[in-house]
Amino acid sequence: MILPTKFLPAERSLIVIGGEILVLLGDGPRSVSELWERIRGDKSRKYPVGYDWFTLALTLLYMIDAVDMKSGLIVLTHGASA
Repeated sequence: MILPTKFLPAERSLIVIGGEILVLLGDGPRSVSELWERIRGDKSRKYPVGYDWFTLALTLLYMIDAVDMKSGLIVLTHGASA
């Protein structure tokens, strides 16, 4: 689930989805809704990402202290870089 397996393609693993979120945050803080719209609207994806997987990836990033929430926006922490 966090890492790809032979039954879970890399593109659907939480670590890859989390990486895509970090790239989006490299341009600056964003709301959860804006992040979700950008992830969901990515037409180059082979497998669609559901909201549950998106929130799990965001939670993983928060747990490893890669992101935080400030004034209602998701921001990169000092240790994270896109």
